[in-house]
Amino acid sequence: MTGTLNKVMLIGHTGDDVKMHYFEGGNSLGRFPLATNETYTNKTTGERVTNTEWHNIVVRNKAAEICEKYLKKGDKVYIEGRIKTRKWQDDQGNDKYSTEIHCSEFTFLTPKDQAGGSAPQETQAQKPQSQPKNDSFAQDEDEDDLPF
Repeated sequence: MTGTLNKVMLIGHTGDDVKMHYFEGGNSLGRFPLATNETYTNKTTGERVTNTEWHNIVVRNKAAEICEKYLKKGDKVYIEGRIKTRKWQDDQGNDKYSTEIHCSEFTFLTPKDQAGGSAPQETQAQKPQSQPKNDSFAQDEDEDDLPF
């Protein structure tokens, strides 16, 4: 195989509301932190341990505006995108690096009655397409069209 792949899929909770930045020409950029958790049992102590990993999510243009409108701190969301590391300089001229997830698709997972408004359940960040409803990952038996 000669190709490469840069793809990230995350399900987590937002750590803050979406912060928007607007540019000349009408483009916009939204940023928000996303927390994912890993839980396991320590074999030596029997103690339950939870580790939280924070991810910096970047969404662009119309998708950013949708996220700003419907995503609130604490909402559960599915994010799909790619990892990008950005180099920048601090006030003293030192090189700094930030790793971000550039979102290409997202699905709101917080139920409407728990969300800040009447949020749509699914949205694609780049091109709208119809997707199966994602309220749960299992299909109903009567929707199953498999022959066995």
